[in-house]
Amino acid sequence: MAKNFIPNVLTIAGSDPSGGAGIQADIKTFSALGTYATSVITALTAQNTQGVAGVCPVPAGFIGQQLDTLLQDVRIDAVKIGMVASLEVAEVIAQALARQRPRWVVLDPVMVAKSGDTLVDDAGITAVRNVLVPLADVITPNLPEAAVLLGTAVPRSREEMLALVPALRRLRAKAVLLKGGHLEQSDCPDLLIDADSCEWMEGRRVETRNLHGTGCSLSSAITARLAQGDALSPAVAFAKAWLSEALTQSHRLEVGKGQGPVHHFHGWW
Repeated sequence: MAKNFIPNVLTIAGSDPSGGAGIQADIKTFSALGTYATSVITALTAQNTQGVAGVCPVPAGFIGQQLDTLLQDVRIDAVKIGMVASLEVAEVIAQALARQRPRWVVLDPVMVAKSGDTLVDDAGITAVRNVLVPLADVITPNLPEAAVLLGTAVPRSREEMLALVPALRRLRAKAVLLKGGHLEQSDCPDLLIDADSCEWMEGRRVETRNLHGTGCSLSSAITARLAQGDALSPAVAFAKAWLSEALTQSHRLEVGKGQGPVHHFHGWW
């Protein structure tokens, strides 16, 4: 990438009509953090801040056409992968990125919405675990998603998070950010794991019901910072601080009757 150029980043994810999660949250995050956003849509959803009413997957062949057409023309410096619902789609994504791989691949294994609605079936879970996880430079599961990937109980403490480290390493991602937001405690610790070490990434818990799209937004913020030249640990630290402020300022938005979105543009308006 030429010096002083704005990085180009790509999100491969599902669409959220309410604008708080998925493709819409990713584009807002990329834009708020000074990168140029591109997108490939994997699924349409009927959802709002209260739940998911339906999911309509985009055919794998057309996802592949979107990817190939984009990558033939636009330099992509980092990619974030979100909702993937089938083995066929996972393989199409893996093949496209093998042909023209960006420097960074961030995988947010989206499986369960904040409302508790399941977004992918068992075949989709297997596809993410076997095809996309080994492709990633970093994956960002929350505790329920890590439990699904590993077939274990959801961790309830820092000690139980640490106990998952060997199994998470065996998934073959280069690094894992295990997000501790589901712990019932006053802080919000995440565990950054690579092949040789673990690092606790501390964070404060923001008391708010506006949690829609937090996982999408955090992984996208990490992607944006990696594209701008940060190493992984500083990128995660920046993203956590940015998301904390986006949660703190979320009361300024009035979106929906359920779990509202974070304020992606808190630094701008």
